[in-house]
Amino acid sequence: MTVPAITLNNGVEIPQLGFGVFQIAPEDTVAAVSTALSVGYRHIDTAQMYGNEREVGEAVRQSGLPRHEVFVTSKLSNGRQERDDILRAVDGTVAALGGDPVDLFLIHWPLPTLRDYLVAWHALEEAHAGGKARAIGVSNFQVPHLERVLAESRTVPAVNQIELHPYLVQAELREFGHRHGIATEAWSPIARGKVLDDPAVGTIADRLGRTPAQVVLRWQVQLGNIVFPKSQTPSRIAENFSLWDFELGADDMATITALDRGERTGPDPDTFDRVPS
Repeated sequence: MTVPAITLNNGVEIPQLGFGVFQIAPEDTVAAVSTALSVGYRHIDTAQMYGNEREVGEAVRQSGLPRHEVFVTSKLSNGRQERDDILRAVDGTVAALGGDPVDLFLIHWPLPTLRDYLVAWHALEEAHAGGKARAIGVSNFQVPHLERVLAESRTVPAVNQIELHPYLVQAELREFGHRHGIATEAWSPIARGKVLDDPAVGTIADRLGRTPAQVVLRWQVQLGNIVFPKSQTPSRIAENFSLWDFELGADDMATITALDRGERTGPDPDTFDRVPS
């Protein structure tokens, strides 16, 4: 199966379905990413704070795939706050992944009371201009954060990676991104498994002969989101990839969207200010 690609606002193409490595231990990362690549994934999402960038790079090298065929996203550690430190951090990611430019590099959290995220954004603009990152974007930014970036910089973020699932649909944030050419990426796409037990999702899955996870992930891609489920179980890695031979009808899409209750599984970006110890 061929995963559709979304063209970002600077012309870079990103596979709409990726494989996330959050909370996968470094010693398990090569095996998990290798399995995902063998299934057909060509987009891997990591971060400096995950501690497994180097292993992602090793898995890509071991796969035998040309580097340009695997899209790799990483994110800035929350502990990096000053321009020079941030530029060194980007260099560290590039080195960890094998020396080629990172395909997409994001500010991981805005940290509104700990740093000026515009300093970080301007540093990422420099990294992009210097060829260290093919595209740059943000993660966990709310509308006011994005408005400030748009008003005070020259570069529109290519993506905004946010918590997004049927219990947290984020309609306003997605619409803002759409109007400004910012693609939406969904982390925690199945609400850490909570939504899989929802009766509405189960009913749709039973009728279509699909798993609840496949139904929710298909809802994500039909909304136009970029999505990257995570699993270390080979059968589930394959299951999560099998989204391209069925569609949800308009009623099913509406039913799942109506499950929205503003419920987060992770921190609130307006108040989250944690840095690594």
